[in-house]
Amino acid sequence: MTPGWYRDPWRVGEFRWWDGHTWTAHVATPAGRRHRTTPRLPSWLSVPVIIGAMVVMPVVVVALIVEPQSVLLTLVPVAIVAPVLRWLDVVEPEPPSARLHALLWGATISIAVAGTVNSAVALTVSESAAAVVSAPLVEEFMKGCGVVIMVRRRQVDGVMDGLVYAGWVGLGFAMVENVQYFIAASDDGVLAETFVARALFTPFAHPLFTAWTGWAVGWAVMRGKRVVPAAMAGGAVAVGLHAVWNGSLVAAGGRDDGAWLVLIAALVFASIFVATIVMVTSVRRGEQRRYVQGVGAVMLRYGVAPGTVPITASWRELRTVRASLPRAQRRHLDRRRAALARLVALHNRTTGVDPVDEARLVTQLAEATTGGPSR
Repeated sequence: MTPGWYRDPWRVGEFRWWDGHTWTAHVATPAGRRHRTTPRLPSWLSVPVIIGAMVVMPVVVVALIVEPQSVLLTLVPVAIVAPVLRWLDVVEPEPPSARLHALLWGATISIAVAGTVNSAVALTVSESAAAVVSAPLVEEFMKGCGVVIMVRRRQVDGVMDGLVYAGWVGLGFAMVENVQYFIAASDDGVLAETFVARALFTPFAHPLFTAWTGWAVGWAVMRGKRVVPAAMAGGAVAVGLHAVWNGSLVAAGGRDDGAWLVLIAALVFASIFVATIVMVTSVRRGEQRRYVQGVGAVMLRYGVAPGTVPITASWRELRTVRASLPRAQRRHLDRRRAALARLVALHNRTTGVDPVDEARLVTQLAEATTGGPSR
């Protein structure tokens, strides 16, 4: 590769200088090149999300007009799952715009592609094949893409980030899918039973399956491994769990003793749920420990005055500190903590510190300290 300016694939419209041996440690626009004249999308949007929204939103609007109760009932599992995802994200809170993009990815492009493929398989093969084969494959692939795209957007610093974004993508997918299920159940007169089963008993199903893809992606980022093969490996686990769950329900629906199969499937699902919770809790505790051990050195390295940010990973202690601050100061505190936590995660990578990532995160820390623009 000859020396010169090359387009940076991670920062749209910007370039990096290659001197023949190494890349520059900063991103810059070369002199003489025109700046972009086309407006950039907000960070919570992307072209795939817009395309998916064009397909999904008309359906949701019609559903809201025809079956408003079915749409409103989908907010119940959101109220259950969203606080858990926020609790997981307390150590290194992700930007609201990034979380919103993950949610919209699941609710738009993922549901649009999966719905189209599953409908085609159901019409051409059978509904059982759609439920047991195409649904796990296509749905987990599309949701996994939503996690991988967050790596491209430089939002994933470790395992917990992968888990958090997987949770938001899965939640977005479940929101729109539940609208479809609740409308069909209302027409069949079994809305109450369907609501209890999907909204109260298994609200974590989609986030739980995709969590294994998120774990693999976050692990790859932290270890400096290739993300796509890791995502495929984690996705294989997600597809397997999803297929087992859907298959057990399909089998139960076609037998007189289906209630026993449902009970067995519920026990299997509960075991998977417990195993996932143990995994997620272990990851969160590890992140807490690394943050507490490393944040002091990071503050010293980047000139952050001691005492300006409480060195605690406990949400209860942090909530006490935040409650004593005005709203604007709480926002600045959250941004400083998040910026420091990302720098701690950067220094914990086994591949060493990437100077481009370091420069970007130091800029975020400076903006958070001075109250500058947020992401």
